[in-house]
Amino acid sequence: MKQTSLSSHRISTIDYMRGLVIVIMAIDHIRDFVGVRDLVQAPMADDASLAIYLTRLVTHLCAPAFVFLAGTSAGLMGERKSSNQVAYLLATRGIWLILIDLVLVSTLWMFSLPGSESPMGRLAMIFGVIGAIGFSMLCLSVLQYLGARLCLVLGLAIVLGHNALDPIWPTVEWRQEAPVWVALLRSMFVMTSAIDVAISYPPLPWVGIMLLGFGTAGLFTLPANRRDRQLLIAGIVMLILFAILRGTQIYGDTNLWQQKASIALTLRDFFDVSKYPPSLLFTLLTLGICALLMASARFVPNPIYRVLTVYGKAPFAFYLAHLFVIHSAAVLLGVYQGFEAKQFFIIYFAFPDGYGVGLLGIYLFWVAITAALYPLCKWVANVKAKRSDWWLSYL
Repeated sequence: MKQTSLSSHRISTIDYMRGLVIVIMAIDHIRDFVGVRDLVQAPMADDASLAIYLTRLVTHLCAPAFVFLAGTSAGLMGERKSSNQVAYLLATRGIWLILIDLVLVSTLWMFSLPGSESPMGRLAMIFGVIGAIGFSMLCLSVLQYLGARLCLVLGLAIVLGHNALDPIWPTVEWRQEAPVWVALLRSMFVMTSAIDVAISYPPLPWVGIMLLGFGTAGLFTLPANRRDRQLLIAGIVMLILFAILRGTQIYGDTNLWQQKASIALTLRDFFDVSKYPPSLLFTLLTLGICALLMASARFVPNPIYRVLTVYGKAPFAFYLAHLFVIHSAAVLLGVYQGFEAKQFFIIYFAFPDGYGVGLLGIYLFWVAITAALYPLCKWVANVKAKRSDWWLSYL
């Protein structure tokens, strides 16, 4: 039943949305690992097919939805726990996620230990979306003492205002030396004498998005009809604001759109907004669409809704498992295509030329891998529903 109901302190709409975006996310990672080079390197370019452009564009929903809903879950946690308990859980989860990202997730992306040598030089640990969620949780563990309203105001200030720093914030190349604080808003390597850390998800804007989720968590405790109406209004407002700011280009994204040779190419450029870091326009577009998807969740056929909810109840397990399975599939595909296995024990963008499959093959891999991971997600969801061991809060 698609109602706003607390069951084991979970709300089904949140699990549904998490499941939807994590399944969509898998498409993008499978494209990275098994796609031919032109499908990996420049999926948003003018010469890319419309199908590959849309494949990449739709996956933009994933990270903002996850970070926002992580904040929402933290806000709902406050309904049944004290501020000190919430702070402890957020802080320990945040540290755990950062360590997992730097060590385990980095290893799964590369299939080599962090810091090992590669054709690109000494490859670093990777600070990606899991690390950004962890960093945001650490910040929220302190900021949640301000209360939901002030967190909402602060989140709005960060999301609406961080692009104002673009003209004055240092611009760096990936391997250019720069102070650590620059990584708050720039993708870059933080280089030390021992190891480099690749910051692919500059965390400050993601902190703002998580604060928005925390500040609006009360919305998900409202009756279903009222909740969906407010989500619908919020989604429409965000998309209208996106259209106005993007159309006028007065603020909100450094990646300006241009008139192209055709209306179709112009529209593609119009929606090509900055993700690294997430610009205001990227956030408005993605969270606006996510709000509409959640508002219309009750119209999704029950079998699809139930399946996606299962994935959404075990997103962390799915994330770790799908990286291992996808990278393993890439190794096997590479050997099948005549390459050496060791050529794939590296980050995907350094895979050898001539490797990979087309878009149809990507979607076939996606269906197979996503289906194969469903039993794992169902088992993890059932364990978390039946048991209350403390360590299950970190899975």
